[in-house]
Amino acid sequence: MKYVDEFRDGDLARRISGRLARAVEPGRRYNFMEFCGGHTHAISRYGVEDLLPDGVHMIHGPGCPVCVLPIGRIDNAIELAGRPEVILCTYADTMRVPASERLSLMKAKARGADIRMVYSAADALKIARQNPQREVVFFAIGFETTTPPTALAIVEADRESLGNFFVFCNHVLTPAAISNILESPQVRDIGTVPLDGFVGPAHVSCVIGSQPYEYFAEEYQKPVVIAGFEPLDVMQAVLMLVRQVNEGRTDVENEFTRAVTPEGNVRAKAIVAEVFELRRSFEWRGLGEVPYSALRIKPRYARFDAEAKYGIAYKSVPDNKACECGAILRGARRPQDCKVFGTVCTPENPIGSCMVSSEGACAAYYTYGRFRDLQSDNRKGAKDAKDREEARDVREQVFVERRAELK
Repeated sequence: MKYVDEFRDGDLARRISGRLARAVEPGRRYNFMEFCGGHTHAISRYGVEDLLPDGVHMIHGPGCPVCVLPIGRIDNAIELAGRPEVILCTYADTMRVPASERLSLMKAKARGADIRMVYSAADALKIARQNPQREVVFFAIGFETTTPPTALAIVEADRESLGNFFVFCNHVLTPAAISNILESPQVRDIGTVPLDGFVGPAHVSCVIGSQPYEYFAEEYQKPVVIAGFEPLDVMQAVLMLVRQVNEGRTDVENEFTRAVTPEGNVRAKAIVAEVFELRRSFEWRGLGEVPYSALRIKPRYARFDAEAKYGIAYKSVPDNKACECGAILRGARRPQDCKVFGTVCTPENPIGSCMVSSEGACAAYYTYGRFRDLQSDNRKGAKDAKDREEARDVREQVFVERRAELK
């Protein structure tokens, strides 16, 4: 396929790997975070880490919109779906995210809630037109990539004077999350790792452009290389980061020039600015409360705001104690560090959101087979009886809960 196959060429991958091996300085460690879950999956699917020199370490970031959504927001969506007058429209990835009391949107649907999976905000708008007697709520999530379609749907609803279409807005912003990873005091609670640079997101950058990262790179003195989602994109971006670190530079470079420009998609940004404004604070799974990191609907379009319409009251809910998803999203843990990874927690029976989403780090490791090697790492890591006992207790607890659900 044109513009795909050439970015998966094995010979070119080996050549870039050779350049990386020559570029790294002996004895030096390079820690790079791939912010986006799409990059995490590309790295796992194509075995990119196997082609990187020993001194280069890739760290998973919070760039998975489903993963960073806190439990309380899923609880809010389930509560909305429980209203008999409401049709809740949502992306498929949110359906199986565990919520409070071992609920999920999938289980709520099985219990009779009218929840419909859609591909876009436009699909939700179509359902609202087809069901004028019902109230249709679009559960809007995602980074800057999915925000313009939500804004466009609201503008279209306004033009058509649709009185039964509402949006539960949970759109979040990439630059704020990157800053939080480096400076939040919460790193004292779950730890972090030193970061030498970032592989910038692809689709997000198509919308916002490369310019927003310039302040970040200058302020925090961390290089950023925006990369596409193909394996050669990632490898080339890592090579560019290594060269920047060696030369002491902290620039924003764009490997994904075939799609990303400095200014981004001007029309998309304009419609977002028309419809949305910044929230003062928003809770992220793994990051906690992050100032000015999310969007809400402006007063001009308040009649489409589900939070105002239904008086949604957000309540923070702690994650499952056995789940390391929060620490994984921050880069402080790896999937194999979680005691329930690949045993109790699988894509079929997820304990945390990182195992649910198609962009989640745990799902990437499990789906592409790397968990087979990691299971042996887990066994080596659980050397003392206390660790083994804790893991066993977690498995038994989950088994009892699931058996009770079946009854």
